[in-house]
Amino acid sequence: MDMQNALAQASVANSNPNAVKNKLSMVVLSGDLDKVFAALIIATGAAAAAMEVTMFFTFWGLKAIQKPGKSTGTGLMGRMLAMMNRGGLNAIGPSRLNMGGLGRWMFKLMMKQKGVVSLEELYESAIDLGVKMMPCDMSMKVMEIDSAVLRDNVTAPVGVATFIQEAAESKITLFI
Repeated sequence: MDMQNALAQASVANSNPNAVKNKLSMVVLSGDLDKVFAALIIATGAAAAAMEVTMFFTFWGLKAIQKPGKSTGTGLMGRMLAMMNRGGLNAIGPSRLNMGGLGRWMFKLMMKQKGVVSLEELYESAIDLGVKMMPCDMSMKVMEIDSAVLRDNVTAPVGVATFIQEAAESKITLFI
């Protein structure tokens, strides 16, 4: 392919609004420490490699973008759910062998001993690299989570159509 053909094809690709971009879109359904950690590692790695990254947090994944110590729920069921489902990166435990918080403590201690960054540091790195954090509006309504308990650097709650649009433009789409 000669240079003029390559430039012409690049021009057509850039003028197509539905063209796939150098972008990663990810659904974060899990609120488990190990899975949120993996999601943030992938997101920061992709962002560091100059990819545009969008993370869509839904159901239990919303725990990762909640401010610590903030109560949620307006009705009885919502308040009960909030008591059992404390949000914030420091409150989430591993998907296996949590044993009432002992697993979380051990996991964090082992990560620190091995020189692995904390979830909080990883989250801040993702924000610094421009990773877009989108909370799921429907999940927030079902779980009675108010926008006021979400971290300051997340977008306004969005519906699944917004995420589908992001994913349609992406080279890579993941579900964690």
